[in-house]
Amino acid sequence: DNFHAAKRTTGLTTVAAHASYLYNFAAPDEALHKKSLHGLIDEMERCEALGVAYLVVHPGAHMGAGEAAGIKTIAKSINAMHKACPSYTTKLVLEITAGQGSHLGYRFQQVRQMIDATKAPERLRVCFDTEHAFAAGYDLRTAEGYERTFAEFDEVIGLDLLVAFHLNDAKKDLGCRVDRHEHIGKGFLGLEAFRLLVNDARFWGLPMCLETPKSDDCHEDRENLATLRGLLAA
Repeated sequence: DNFHAAKRTTGLTTVAAHASYLYNFAAPDEALHKKSLHGLIDEMERCEALGVAYLVVHPGAHMGAGEAAGIKTIAKSINAMHKACPSYTTKLVLEITAGQGSHLGYRFQQVRQMIDATKAPERLRVCFDTEHAFAAGYDLRTAEGYERTFAEFDEVIGLDLLVAFHLNDAKKDLGCRVDRHEHIGKGFLGLEAFRLLVNDARFWGLPMCLETPKSDDCHEDRENLATLRGLLAA
């Protein structure tokens, strides 16, 4: 009741939850894989009970087993979760990753392979993290690079599957494959990428969340939101 009351009060129309960062759905270790799967099922059950539209996850790291094996294990995990959660309306959302270490999902082709390898691809969606994509080598800093990135996304994955954004600048440079977030306009990604994104009518209405550094009072979030709103065309 408190959740639904807060949703009405804030005026939020679409809610996306984020699963634990500790899960690894590509884990070759059976014990870790089982814990990750059980945790995901538990979170899906809670999202379904609350009417949360999307549950965002990091697909996982293959830990030396290889990318092909990791993608196969991720698909196996998703299939098992879907079997345990039949007819749920909450969609599982695969997040584009930075590719740090052996983490998978840093190339659009990998995400497509994960989707195609599952038995119920229609129950999956995708989240675009600006820092992750930049760290993975997708250059969003110019209009040309921005359009090229989303043209490739559309060709490989499909813009119809894109349901959420994580808006973060980058502490490290293009293609570093390091997952380190920075305040909007203060990192290597820069303001132009966010100017292009917030003015892109294709994505108006999609939830966009900040995952930038913050202190206890979250004043940084207010500052970052003000920066983003200031980029909107009049």
